[in-house]
Amino acid sequence: MKENKKTFDFVKNFKFTGLISIVLALTGLVGLLLAPFGVFLFNFDIDFVGGTTMQFEMHQDVTAELTAKVSGIVAGATGVRPSSVIKAGDAGTQVVIKCAELSSEMRDAAFEAVRAAYNLPETDSPIKSEFVSASVGSDLKRSAVLASAIAVALILVYITIRFQFFSGLAAVIALVHDLLIMLSVYIIFRIPFNMNFIAAALTILGYSINATIVVFDRVRENIRLEPEKKFGQIVDTSIHQTLSRSVNTTLTTLFAIVLLVVFGVDSIRNFALPVCVGVICGCYSSVCISGPMWNLFESKKKAA
Repeated sequence: MKENKKTFDFVKNFKFTGLISIVLALTGLVGLLLAPFGVFLFNFDIDFVGGTTMQFEMHQDVTAELTAKVSGIVAGATGVRPSSVIKAGDAGTQVVIKCAELSSEMRDAAFEAVRAAYNLPETDSPIKSEFVSASVGSDLKRSAVLASAIAVALILVYITIRFQFFSGLAAVIALVHDLLIMLSVYIIFRIPFNMNFIAAALTILGYSINATIVVFDRVRENIRLEPEKKFGQIVDTSIHQTLSRSVNTTLTTLFAIVLLVVFGVDSIRNFALPVCVGVICGCYSSVCISGPMWNLFESKKKAA
C-alpha cells in the first residue's frame, strides 16, 4: 500500500499532544472533583440546584440587549443575579428568567421593576412564576451523570467486541477527554449548566466515537495488510491515511454549528458553543489521543 507523506509522527509525539489535552481538560476535571464537596465552579442553572422561574410578556421583539437589561433590572430589584434570561414565546416577545429561589415579594418586585422599565400594561401579570426544588435538581444531576456513564460503558463494550479491550479503553479515555474539555468551556464562559448539557454531551460522545472508529478500522486493515510492521508504525500510518477525512468532516459539521453560535438565541447558543468545542476536541482526540493511547497500552502489554 502506498503510504501518505508524513510530516508529523503522532505516536512519537504523544507526550506533547497528551500534555496539551491535560492542560485543556484540567479546569473541567477540577470543577468535577470539587462539585461533590459543595464547591461549584459551574454556573448551575435551576434545573440542577433549584430556584425560581418567571416568564414575562414584553410586547416587543426580545433581543440580546433586552435580555441583558432585564437581567440587570431583576438583579437590582431582588439583589439576585439571574442565571439566565432567554427569549421565549412563539412570537419571540417573551422572556424566561431563571434565578435562585425568590420569595413571592421578591418575584412581585422583579415584575414591577420590569413593568416600569418597559411601560408594560397595568393589566399584565407574569405568564409563569414557579419554584423548582433542589431535590428535583439533584435528580436531574444524577440523571445527567447516569446517562453519560451508561453511554461511555456501552461504547466500551461495543469497541471491545468490534476491536479489542485496549482499543476500547483508549476510545473511552478519548471520550472522557472530550467531555472534560467541554466542562472546561462551561466553567470558563459561565454557560448555564442545565439539561442542555446532557444533549450536548451525548452529541459529542456519538460524534467523537464515530471519528475514532474510522481510525481504528484503518489500523485493523493495515495490520492485516502489513503484519510485519511495528504496531506504532501502523497506528501512525493509519492516522495519516484518515487525517483528511477527519478534518474535512469536522469542518463540514462546524459550518452549521458556528452559524447557530453566531445567529442563534441565547438558549440555542448555550447549546451550540459547547458542541462546537466538543466537535473540535472530538477530531483532536480521534487523531492525537485514541490511536497513540492504544499503542501505549499495546506496548505496556508486550513489556509485561
